[in-house]
Amino acid sequence: MKKITLIAFVLFIGIVQSQAQVTVSPGLRGGLNLSTLTNIEDNNTKTDFYVGGLVNIKFNKYFSLQPEITYSRQGDEGREYQENSNNYRYVNYELNYLTLVAVAKFNFGGKGFHILGGPSLDFKIGDNYINTNPENFDLAIVGGVGYSLPNGLTFEARIKQGLIDIYGYDGVEYDDNDYYYDDLILNQVFQIGISYTFNVK
Repeated sequence: MKKITLIAFVLFIGIVQSQAQVTVSPGLRGGLNLSTLTNIEDNNTKTDFYVGGLVNIKFNKYFSLQPEITYSRQGDEGREYQENSNNYRYVNYELNYLTLVAVAKFNFGGKGFHILGGPSLDFKIGDNYINTNPENFDLAIVGGVGYSLPNGLTFEARIKQGLIDIYGYDGVEYDDNDYYYDDLILNQVFQIGISYTFNVK
């Protein structure tokens, strides 16, 4: 009976120790946004930035989950026509969001190179639209690749694709104007940046 109790105790300690391999590391992230809006004629990519914080929850050397909160300046560079004229200029149309992201990261061979993906819930905190009122939120999908160094520094490239029309259309025929999914105006962002996670023991 004592041997069975000892074996059970050893197994319990082993399970606890294996669970203790989970590490939680806070960090900071920031970088360059190259954003645009789909299905708008003659618009250009807008260059801006993002900055925020993260918590990297590392379950083992192959997999981690990373919740993030980020201030992201998006939008596009579009035409602005002068009143009663065909003349126009390009201006930066701003859509600024507070984004809540949860990405899953998979490390190849347990090394530094990884792929990532996950959902993003974006809350608009500002815009400079005058004649229209963009939606106050967006839902997006994030995907990308990156490389992490042993010192906690990570380099990443991501693509963020919005799923909700910024003017609230649902992708089906709207008000008999034949407004379909291919006409939706969606956020689309390419991000290049770095992050740093702190080694907390």
